[in-house]
Amino acid sequence: MKKFMFLIVVIASLGAVGAWQWQLRGTTKTSFNFVEVNRGRLEATVGSTGTLQPRELVDVGAQVLGRVIFIGKDPRTSRGFVDWGSEVVGPSEELGPDGKPVRLGTVLAQIDPALYRAQRNSAAASLVAAKADVEVKAAALDQANRNWARAQKLYGSSGISQAEYDQFKATYDGAKANLAFSTANVALAQATLDNTQTNLDYTTISSPVNGVVIDRRVNVGQTVVASLSAPSLFLIAKDLSKMEVWATVNEVDVGKIKAGQDVRFTVDAFPGKLYRGKVVPQGRLPFRLNATMNQNVVTYTVVVSVDNTEGLLRPYLTTNVTFVVADKEDVLLIPNAALRWQPTAEQIVPDQREAYFRTRGKKRSPTDADATNRGFVWMLTKSGQVRFVEVRTGLSDTVNTELVSVLGGGELPEHTRLVSGEAVSGARTGAANPFVASPFTKKKAD
Repeated sequence: MKKFMFLIVVIASLGAVGAWQWQLRGTTKTSFNFVEVNRGRLEATVGSTGTLQPRELVDVGAQVLGRVIFIGKDPRTSRGFVDWGSEVVGPSEELGPDGKPVRLGTVLAQIDPALYRAQRNSAAASLVAAKADVEVKAAALDQANRNWARAQKLYGSSGISQAEYDQFKATYDGAKANLAFSTANVALAQATLDNTQTNLDYTTISSPVNGVVIDRRVNVGQTVVASLSAPSLFLIAKDLSKMEVWATVNEVDVGKIKAGQDVRFTVDAFPGKLYRGKVVPQGRLPFRLNATMNQNVVTYTVVVSVDNTEGLLRPYLTTNVTFVVADKEDVLLIPNAALRWQPTAEQIVPDQREAYFRTRGKKRSPTDADATNRGFVWMLTKSGQVRFVEVRTGLSDTVNTELVSVLGGGELPEHTRLVSGEAVSGARTGAANPFVASPFTKKKAD
């Protein structure tokens, strides 16, 4: 019996020692991470994405219908005709034979002119016939005028009757009206000829501006149909040395965008190269009012002017845009991690606990700018607990926030250490109680 009791005491002692060791392994120790208040430059920015666009696009269309019989020549292209990237020339001002300026441009395409040439020739023939008819009517009027003059003399000497007199008068008036009608037909025929000539000229599609072909939307043999709207055949960028970025800005950040604001952007086609631009005012606003909504997120389009004198940028490249909202030099900066960290009640020195939770729990209006520009930073005391300092903040970026002042007096000089987080050491890290069975643990291979 004594041996049995001794055995029980030994087993209990071993269990107590094992439990004490396991509890000791589970003991945790907390240490703080620190950052420092520093002085430097702070740049507040708004990020966005956008697309490069030519500043001025000309959509060249067709005003007549017909089949495209050829595309204008451009020996600089691989295919020898006007294609994507072709440079076009026009219009240039020169004096024509009659001293009037004429417009000359690069021929982009030619629509089959056969039908319109036939209409022009028909109208020209009608004009010739109308002019000949005028001559016939003029001769008839001249004859009627002579007969009317003789009738007036004979009527005065009672050589003809009243009826004959009236007949000569009517013939003269009718001849005069016929000549006026024929003269009007000449003007009508001339207008018809001008119209058919204009339609014939429209079969030659020429460039109205200097620029570069961005898109060619027609091929040889394709039939162009001009109905309610003119079909688009070529899209020409007038001047690629001056371009624009159309950036989409979230509704949360659009209030920070101002006209004339500095902008930086990059394109994936040229990594490492930084481009700059300015926000272009859209009327009285720095952004366009035609907002778009995607998945309940409202975005506005902001236009940024870009100098492309080097000619590297191409239309429709995707850009990563940074709007410079503000830029300050030589200001005190608090790392954002120090403003985000919040201690537990046990970690705060006793004389500040009530004041901290009372201030933190105070309700403020969402529109109260003074409330949104306040924060707490924490400093470690000799007792191992932390003490807060309430600060007023200013500009912020993704890393630091401007320190404007310390509320309640005092200051936070440069290199002041602030708590930014905590690290727990001595945790169990998955250690298991050696006295508890683990039936699902695999046995290690030898």
